[in-house]
Amino acid sequence: MGVFAMVGRQLKLLRERAGLSQPEFGALVGYGPDHISAMERGVRTPRPDFLVKADPVLNANGMLIAVIPEVEDAMRRARTRHPEWYRGQAEMEKEAVELHFYATHAVPGLLQTETHARAVFAKYRPFLSEETIEKRVADRLSRQQVFERWPPPIVSYVLEETILDRPLGGPRAHADQLRRLLTIGDRQNVEIQVMPTRVEEHPNLDGAFNLLVPKGHEQVAYLEVQCHPQLIIHREDVREIADRYGIMRAMALTPEKTRALIAEKMEKL
Repeated sequence: MGVFAMVGRQLKLLRERAGLSQPEFGALVGYGPDHISAMERGVRTPRPDFLVKADPVLNANGMLIAVIPEVEDAMRRARTRHPEWYRGQAEMEKEAVELHFYATHAVPGLLQTETHARAVFAKYRPFLSEETIEKRVADRLSRQQVFERWPPPIVSYVLEETILDRPLGGPRAHADQLRRLLTIGDRQNVEIQVMPTRVEEHPNLDGAFNLLVPKGHEQVAYLEVQCHPQLIIHREDVREIADRYGIMRAMALTPEKTRALIAEKMEKL
């Protein structure tokens, strides 16, 4: 069992022993119930500052604080040690036969226009130098060559509707970005769907993720929280994330209705 999963089980045991629900515990430590649930399942990293807050709340008597060195070590290894075929998400994308993305707040990198990408990096904190911004924009655009591959990968997106309403870079840049969504969505191998904000039920409020099928390997999941990447390769964990994605695709607008919604939003700009 991995360190994050082990700490997650300890958190759940201590929380239940304290007689607290996930929402109650989350309110006491300043985290949402979905975040608490994800940490208890080992999907999200229980960061050291969280463990320091949680220890007295759960009457852990230093147990959670004691595991901080192991958590920090696991975080370092998660950023640097992966299966030898893993060379970062950008490298996986180049060879993947399937790419599936769920996005909550931002247009995924493969779909971004140059202007949109520059607007994203220009407001990044801490500040980035002009040289760094230009390099990151260039790197992001170079990744989009994946759409020109032959045979092309199977690509799908589920985007939260709020993404379509955030005019990064201004109205003109936003209109160009929406237009690019329509252009990419026209490709035979790409399906883009929008999850309406008005839905009353949602199977995944744990955050954005990517699902990839690297050539010659099983499907994996990729998460990134506050610049901390996590590659998930355990078959059962990947299956759970893939199941959620399948449910979201069934709940989201069809590609045709998505196109109509994007076009409608463009007209209002």
